[in-house]
Amino acid sequence: MTASPSGGRLPVGAEDDVETVLEAVRGWVEAIVPAAWVAAGRSGGPAAVRTVRTRADYEAWYPAFADSGLVVPNWPVAYGGLYLPPGVARRIDAELRPYNLGRLNPLGLNLAAPALFAHGTEGQRLRFLPPLVRNEEKWCQLFSEPGAGSDLASLATRAVRDGDEWVIDGQKVWTTWAHLSDMAVLLARTDPDVPKRRGVTYFLLDLHQPGVEVRPLRHLGGEVDFNEVFLAGARVLDAQRVGEVGDGWKVANATLSGERQMVSGAGSGGVDRIGGSGVGHLLDLAARSPGAGRVGGWGDPLVRQRLMRLHSEERIRDWTNQRVRAQLRAGRPPGPESSIGKVHQGDLNQRVQLTATDLLGLGGQAWPGAGDDYAADLPYEVRGMLRSRANTIEGGTTEINKNVVGERVLGLPREPDPYAGSPWRDVPRS
Repeated sequence: MTASPSGGRLPVGAEDDVETVLEAVRGWVEAIVPAAWVAAGRSGGPAAVRTVRTRADYEAWYPAFADSGLVVPNWPVAYGGLYLPPGVARRIDAELRPYNLGRLNPLGLNLAAPALFAHGTEGQRLRFLPPLVRNEEKWCQLFSEPGAGSDLASLATRAVRDGDEWVIDGQKVWTTWAHLSDMAVLLARTDPDVPKRRGVTYFLLDLHQPGVEVRPLRHLGGEVDFNEVFLAGARVLDAQRVGEVGDGWKVANATLSGERQMVSGAGSGGVDRIGGSGVGHLLDLAARSPGAGRVGGWGDPLVRQRLMRLHSEERIRDWTNQRVRAQLRAGRPPGPESSIGKVHQGDLNQRVQLTATDLLGLGGQAWPGAGDDYAADLPYEVRGMLRSRANTIEGGTTEINKNVVGERVLGLPREPDPYAGSPWRDVPRS
C-alpha cells in the first residue's frame, strides 16, 4: 500500500497491522516529501535536512503533511488524524524522525487541543481542531498576568456576560507567539465573589478583533517570543466557552499539563533549528574537535563522561514523556507526570545548551557584532543557551511544579493558605 503522488489522507486505519501502516508511510515519504529532504534525512538525519530546507519551505509544504493525517495519527479522522493505536503512532514517529517533519502550531496542539478533548463540545472540536492541525489558525495562551504568574488562580482579567457574548477586560503577559497567533485560550474571572479557583472561566478568543492589543517583548537572545496583551472590551461568544461557567480552573489543568509536557520535550530546538536534537548536536560538536586538551575535544574522557550523562538523562526524559503521551492517547488529561518531566527538563536543557556553548570554545564567548543589534550574529548555540534561561520559569516555575509533585505524587500536605475559601475580591493582591 502506497500513498498517491496527489497526497491526501494516508489510506490506513486501525484495522491495518503495523507493517502495512509503515509501508504506507514509506510510500508517502517517497511520493510526497521533497526528494532533497529525503536524501538529506537518509544521509545525515534532521540536522542535514535543515541545511537544505528553510522554514518558509517547510510551512509552504506543510499542508501535504497535515492532509495525510500523519501530524496527529492517533487522533480521530474527523479531527485530522488516522485513529491509529498509540503504539503504531510511535512507530510512525520513529519512521519520520530522520526527515525532521516536526509539528507546526505546537501551542494549539499541546495547549488548546487537550482542553478541547477533555472538556470541549463536539461542535467545538470539529470547528477548531482540523484548522489547528493544518496550521491554518495559530494559537497562543492568555493565562499569566503581571500580578498572577506562579499564583495563576489570582488572575484579575474580567469577563462580563452580555447576552450571547462575554466582554473581556484586562492584561496578560509573557504570552508566547501572541504576535503570530489568530486564536488564544483565555482564562478570565467571571465571579469575584467566590474563592479564586471557583470564579474563573475558560474561553477561546479570536485575536483579530477590536479591543485586543499585542505588544512584543524582546528577550535576552534578541528574539521576540513573548508578548504582553491588553484586552479592552474584547468579545467572545458564549459558544466559545469551554466547560461550565466558573469551572475554568478544571479545564485549565488540561492546558497546563499539556504545556508542561510540551516544554519538557526537546528543549530549545525546533523543526528549523540546528541543534534541536539536543545531545545529538553536542556529539557532532565534540567530534569536530577529537584531540584532548581543548574544551569540547572528544578525546577528553571528562567531556565524554559529561556527554554520556546528558544522553542518559535525555533518555529518562523521553520515557517520562512517553508516559504522559500514553495518558493523552488513552483519552485522559495528562497528570502530575507532566510536572515531573517539566522539573527535570528545565534543568537538563539548560545544562545541554551550556555544554554546547562550552564546546564552541572561544567561539561561544566572542563573535562579530552587527552595530547596535548585538544579537544578530549570535551563534545558534549561544542563542540557545540564552533562551534556555527561561526553561525553569516558563510553563510554571520549577518551584511551583515541585509543589505539584510533592502534593499530587508524594502525598505531602498542601502549603498553608490563610485565605483558602475566601472570596477572590477579599484576598490581598500585590
